[in-house]
Amino acid sequence: MMAKYRQLTKEELLSFEKEFIDFLVVNGIIADDWVKIKSAQKEKAESIIAHFSDVIFEGIMRKVNYLEFVSPKSIKCFQCLEKEIILVGIDAEQDTEIDFTLENWNKNVSNLKVYTQTKAYHKQRELELFDLVQSGAKINDGKLFKQLCLAL
Repeated sequence: MMAKYRQLTKEELLSFEKEFIDFLVVNGIIADDWVKIKSAQKEKAESIIAHFSDVIFEGIMRKVNYLEFVSPKSIKCFQCLEKEIILVGIDAEQDTEIDFTLENWNKNVSNLKVYTQTKAYHKQRELELFDLVQSGAKINDGKLFKQLCLAL
């Protein structure tokens, strides 16, 4: 089976230990069986972990409503709706002294380009959001997105 998302790291898998045990039980695998599978059927064990990883990432991505990228000269905030994603962005000119990664960046506001864009998802919503997260977007509560919308 080809994984839909990436496989959880060992550290991530450990943080979902209880959920993984429940997943194994639901799939008819008791503790002794899992020990045997891990030692004698490594490919099957990897496949089970990949399937569990997909379940975890799918659940997380379904709950995502807002994402953001913040770099020194750019902010991109996304509202992740069911059928489309809305972007509100701010770009500072390179010669501006502003740094969006600093807490008080909004004290020195000049030479900013503010823009919005809406687009439909090109593939399944959760996969697109996962790709954004993998490329550095942070899942958040949408506070900054809402502030930027009010400032438009």
